[in-house]
Formats: sequence, structure tokens, C-alpha cells
Amino acid sequence: MNPEAPNPAAASPDAAALTAASPGALRGKVALVTGGSRGIGAAVCRALAAAGAAVAVNYRSSEGPAKEVVRAIEEAGGTALAVPGDVADHAAAEEMVRRTTAELGGLHILVNNAGVAKDALIYTMAPDDWLDVMRVNFGGVFNCTKAALPHFMSQGEGVIVNVSSVMGERGWVGESNYAASKGAVNAFTRCCAMEAARFGVRVNAVLPGFSPTDLVAGLTEGQTGKGIRRQIPMRRFGSVEQIAEVVRFLAGPESAYMTGSLVTVDGGAMTALGLGRPN
Repeated sequence: MNPEAPNPAAASPDAAALTAASPGALRGKVALVTGGSRGIGAAVCRALAAAGAAVAVNYRSSEGPAKEVVRAIEEAGGTALAVPGDVADHAAAEEMVRRTTAELGGLHILVNNAGVAKDALIYTMAPDDWLDVMRVNFGGVFNCTKAALPHFMSQGEGVIVNVSSVMGERGWVGESNYAASKGAVNAFTRCCAMEAARFGVRVNAVLPGFSPTDLVAGLTEGQTGKGIRRQIPMRRFGSVEQIAEVVRFLAGPESAYMTGSLVTVDGGAMTALGLGRPN
């Protein structure tokens, strides 16, 4: 049997099939998704909207793609709003929350998804490569969480889902800054869950493995991609829709007794990441 051959029975379901299981589960809820203009973030916006939520699609510089996500949601009968803002700036994070609550009528779900990558070996990594990744990947989670918490606490309910990475739990060549930022997100998720639980606020994280997006294109394409697929027990990369559906689950009522959880969505890759970058 060829391990690289596609398995029709295991093919990735499309977004419509993924969200069909829970139509209306989030009706009446408002969600803010950071980095919602493309990749996993855009898929999360579509999944939450398909489940009934009104969605604020945050972007920093990709206004066009963000408005395309909004348009697609509205054409499907949903409600969405494009909200600019740099998550690394606390004042901008506060304004994102303020505008979401003012224009969509509330806030119940925060998905901290915005992230950047500046891969380099530690020996050759510039200080800015370290700091910029930390400011966005962890700083953005802190800023947006801090901005949203007062609203969640005052209403006695709220859900925060942090999009982290399996890199935060394992090691990989050239990923020290990215992995450290995601490790910080994972630790922050646990601590925030403990602090917020008494106010009716749940905090969990999704840890994707390798999913073909612009952020990790260098790892999922060509010979490198083939080598990585061979290390994944399920022998394929996850789709952004599959990751988004786990975010939707954690944002919805089905996960009402979950908080402080780190949920891997990686095809079993956590069993193999320690092998390092394949040739």
C-alpha cells in the first residue's frame, strides 16, 4: 500500500458539511475573530457564521480579503463586519472590542487567531525576529483577552478560543521564536481559564498541526511537505475547515464543561514532531 496515496474515505469534508451538524447553535451570539481575513481565521469566521453567530472579521493590513469574507457571510444570509486593528497594540485591541459591541450588539466569543512567523535558526535570528513574533502571537492574545474580559465578566458569560499550535508543545528546527510564542499562549490559556471560570468565562486553545496556509507554506509544499506528510500518522495535512470546526465546537454549547483545555488537531503529528525538519 502506498502511504502517499489519497484515501477517498478520509478525504477532507467541505465547510458546508462540517457546519451542517450544528446549524443555529450560536444564534444570537457575537464573535470577534482576530486575523480573520485569510487562512484558518477566515475559515473560523465562516464556520461561526454558519452556526448562527454574527462575526467581526479583524484584519491588520488585508482589508480586501477581510471584506471578501464579510461579503461571503452576508451572501449566505449571515451578519458580519470587517474590523481593522493591530492586535499587538493594546489600544487597538480595545477599539476592536468597542466597535464589535457597538455595531453588532454585544460580544460573546473571542477567537485569538492572529499570528506571524519569522523562521530562522537561533544563531542567525535577529532580535526583531524574536520580538515581532512574540508581540503578535502572544501579545495579541494578551491584549485582546484583556480588552474583552471586562465585557465578558460583567455579563457573566463568554468564550475565548486561542488558536495556538502543536509547536508550542514540541520542538522544530528554525521555529524557536514561533514555538516559544505558542508555548506562552498555551500557558496563558491555562492560567486565564482558572482566573475567569468564576465569572462564567471559558478559555480553551486549539493546537493545529500542519495545515496549508500562507503562514506555513514553506513547510507544506514541495519535498519538505512530502517529508512532513510521511511523519504524520494520518499521512495528510489538515484543512483549515477541519481546524475551524474544532474552534466552533469550543465556542459552542457542546463544550460547556471544557475550560483550560489544549485540543490538538494534527492528524497524530504530536507523536512525531520531535524528529525535526526532514530533508
